[in-house]
Amino acid sequence: QVQLVESGGGLVQAGGSLRLSCAASQRTFSTYVMGWFRQAPGKEREFVARLSVSGVTTYGAASVKGRFTISRDNAKNTVYLQMDNLKPEDTAVYVCAAREPWKNTYYQDGRDYDYWGQGTQVTVSS
Repeated sequence: QVQLVESGGGLVQAGGSLRLSCAASQRTFSTYVMGWFRQAPGKEREFVARLSVSGVTTYGAASVKGRFTISRDNAKNTVYLQMDNLKPEDTAVYVCAAREPWKNTYYQDGRDYDYWGQGTQVTVSS
């Protein structure tokens, strides 16, 4: 079992920045693919970003790519999501997740992920 706890969410104005953190309970965190998802009211959960064990980053949408950066600190068992130039459309609950790297297929809704945090609220005002 991997326990994930997010922090760093809050209320910011459009154009501002936030850095989300996801702390994992185990050192074996470094053997998992780490991802961020978000879910806004009335919308389905969507993939935001992921970081492979080897360090390859993948971003989910053109609206996110270029503004968000995912990174990992294995020594601290923590993954980060740096969010810059935030827009009102980024308002959502952001959730950290982990998946075992041997799986073959990634799904947009994250159904292939094994462990999930509780989420942290990000609200961007105009």
